[in-house]
Amino acid sequence: AVVSTQSTGGGKGAKAEASEPKEKKGCNSVKVRHILCEKQSKSLEALAELQKGLKFNEVAAKFSEDKARSGGDLGWMVRGSMVGAFQDAAFALPKSTVANPNYVQVKTKFGYHILMVEDKK
Repeated sequence: AVVSTQSTGGGKGAKAEASEPKEKKGCNSVKVRHILCEKQSKSLEALAELQKGLKFNEVAAKFSEDKARSGGDLGWMVRGSMVGAFQDAAFALPKSTVANPNYVQVKTKFGYHILMVEDKK
């Protein structure tokens, strides 16, 4: 993401400032992995495995109930292509690795997702 320093001029140009917040958010796509479980109990089991230190992709292969590519890899997802809560969580999460994931659980109409973000652009 490009971060502007705003060192040119001290004026408060309304047009320039109005577009700033969107640019500071940075990315429009995220490389996401998830574990999808229909039942909360199974999702909690998967969370427990992650908390023990297992790799995210291994837990996804064991617990995820969807047809995501192996290890829960959904690939690159663009803003607007995901359901609300999932998208909000995906763009809020920092980048991490399958070996040391930063993850969050969200509930959508599809079930309980545990998701992590591998990259942003």
